[in-house]
Amino acid sequence: MAVYTLLLRPNPPLLEAKLPFPQNNKRLIAFRLVQCRSNPKTHTFTPTSKSPVLKNTLSKDQDYKISWVEELKRAYPSHEWEEDDEKFQEMVDRRCVDNVRMLIVDSVQHAKAGHGGMALGLAEVGYFLYRHVMRFNPQSPKWFNRDRFVLSAGHGGLLQYVCLHLAGFQSVQIDDLKSLCKLGSRTPGHPENVITEGIEVTTGPLGQGVANAVGLALAEVHLASRFNKPDIPIVDHRTYCIMGDGCSMEGVTNEAASLAAHWKLNKLTVVYDDNHNTIDGSTDLAVSEDISARFEALGWNTIAVDNTQGDMEALENALNCAHSETQKPTFIRVKTRIGKLSKKEGTSKAHHGTFEEDDVKQMKQKLRWDDRGPFHVIPMVYREMKLQAEKGETLEQEWHSKLYSYQHKYPEEAKEFKALLNGGIVPGWESSLPRWLMSDPVEATRGYSGKCLNHLAKVLPGLIGGSADLASSNQAYLHGYGDFQQPDSPWGRNIRYGVREHAMAGISNGIALHGGGLIPFAATFLVFSDYMKNSIRLSALSHAGVIYIMTHDSIGLGEDGPTHQPVEHLAGLRAIPGLLVFRPADGNEAAGAYKVCIANRDTPSLIALSRQKVAANMEGTSADGVEKGGYIISDNSGEELPEIILIGTGSELCLCEESAEVLRKEGRRVRVVSLVCWRLFDRQPREYKEAVLPSTVRKRVSVEAGSPLGWREFVGDEGVVIGIDEFGASGPDTHVFNKYGFTEDNVSKTARSLLSK
Repeated sequence: MAVYTLLLRPNPPLLEAKLPFPQNNKRLIAFRLVQCRSNPKTHTFTPTSKSPVLKNTLSKDQDYKISWVEELKRAYPSHEWEEDDEKFQEMVDRRCVDNVRMLIVDSVQHAKAGHGGMALGLAEVGYFLYRHVMRFNPQSPKWFNRDRFVLSAGHGGLLQYVCLHLAGFQSVQIDDLKSLCKLGSRTPGHPENVITEGIEVTTGPLGQGVANAVGLALAEVHLASRFNKPDIPIVDHRTYCIMGDGCSMEGVTNEAASLAAHWKLNKLTVVYDDNHNTIDGSTDLAVSEDISARFEALGWNTIAVDNTQGDMEALENALNCAHSETQKPTFIRVKTRIGKLSKKEGTSKAHHGTFEEDDVKQMKQKLRWDDRGPFHVIPMVYREMKLQAEKGETLEQEWHSKLYSYQHKYPEEAKEFKALLNGGIVPGWESSLPRWLMSDPVEATRGYSGKCLNHLAKVLPGLIGGSADLASSNQAYLHGYGDFQQPDSPWGRNIRYGVREHAMAGISNGIALHGGGLIPFAATFLVFSDYMKNSIRLSALSHAGVIYIMTHDSIGLGEDGPTHQPVEHLAGLRAIPGLLVFRPADGNEAAGAYKVCIANRDTPSLIALSRQKVAANMEGTSADGVEKGGYIISDNSGEELPEIILIGTGSELCLCEESAEVLRKEGRRVRVVSLVCWRLFDRQPREYKEAVLPSTVRKRVSVEAGSPLGWREFVGDEGVVIGIDEFGASGPDTHVFNKYGFTEDNVSKTARSLLSK
């Protein structure tokens, strides 16, 4: 309980008070948490007025303040702020936001493409987070204890690119802003974590980022509960996410938000950009519910901010309120104007596209930017943003000092923690995988998978995951490692997702990309991968090493009928670039699949597993052979080439072997090949692939209880594909297999027909 008490201790102030101009800065002398009051009409929380301003002040260098004076006089000639440090900082922030907006406009105009609308409307929020709130070090973008930021409304990526540039990240230079949406640029149309340092997760499909953010926040809580000590908290960071109206409509957002509240992820703050527009027009076209009330009903702390564009203090107060919350994640609804400053302001036309020249001219006039060329940055803006970066550098140094002390005081915990920071892969982990004998009892491959998982959990401290309410059926449960729940067991390594497949996959991506060495697995039936497809695709696109465990992989479900029998799913999943799809035939191949999955931490994997029983150790199979994707399990051809090759996967591989034995007794030379992972086989040298599937042997039969799509590549024009192009049927598994020709007798008959030609 001591660790948990530590986790619930309120964070330090958002913005530490430093007093370079103490004579007029009385509001910065002391910190007190913002008090929130309930608004009974909206059922949200709104911050009380006149909360303390908790910003980093400008600089101890008086010359720096003087350097701003001329710029502020130019922009705000009617304001009296020279003798009021608080007002002075407010004006500086406003001018920095002006510069952010003009860089957004310049980038869109230069690229003749991009999404400027949301970026313009949310400029204050983006700037405020990067300048005053988030803890990060641009010189060390992967510093472990940094705050994480996710732009779920990925079409607003230009706002993040501009903020990254001004904050000092080397990944986004002015030339990168000029290359917006260009081929090969570091500023693609939507943020991609593998292209631009400072981007935590790849976003674009709406709602995905919210689920990713939940995963990031879960990872922080889990690791903190395992490693923090009352005297040395080494895991202590927050997760911020910006979502839009589109995100609010996507079901994955609701699934993930429900779990975030259930798990009490109080260090998660979601800012909702309520600009009341989507591409087709006003949100009134399709939405009428109160989004804040929905989040409150889910269990979130909800706050309303109605005017960030006139007063950033309200946003600051809301964020302070979020930091004071110890039980719930916080949802901040921010009213904005899409396309702020432009003639398209407040309309769906502002969502994307360029601005007319007279519109740009008018925007410049409004901001007193008339005589400045494209991509101009006020020099003091860089210095202003550098203050937060310098604070981040100091925080990182302090964190490393803490880690050094932690190492000496808690050597065992430190050893495990450092192993996780290095990726979570412990030397010799492969030897933990079970090995099966031919005499072992038969079991479904889902059973062999469960044994692999539990053996791996003993040696891989980062292995964590769960199932979509199917743990007992998937056998994807780590026995003896508890369930992740707050407040009782946030250290638990089993995640109870409930019936929320899409959120499960999106959250798993966040866990994988957190950088804390956690290795997430997500389990359900293969047919329900349809609910997860977008997240699985993003796993591959963002190099998130999630392990997807998909059981009940064929028409072998039998009595459950066609609604639960996957047919086209393997073909669709194999088509996802970068995803490794395995269909093991026995215990050996299941272990081999896990060996590859664990070793490839920047590659997602999917293991399709049977419900029906198969041999534990089918003669000829090999765990090591799985690494090549396809290999020979038997061949009686000797020095000659085989007359025919039978190719199978999963539970149908044994049909190939049984048929081969029959044909060999008839005097035929038959080779059996396991094609357990197509993508790995495709990556092998041409010589190896030719050795396994000689091009001169054109009589081939493939056997897989799924769509025939894709198999023609392996059997050739003269081969035969035994597959299924219907939805399946309800009945005992043996009856259904027999109906569709998945029997030794039919495979042998098909092979004989080919051999007779």
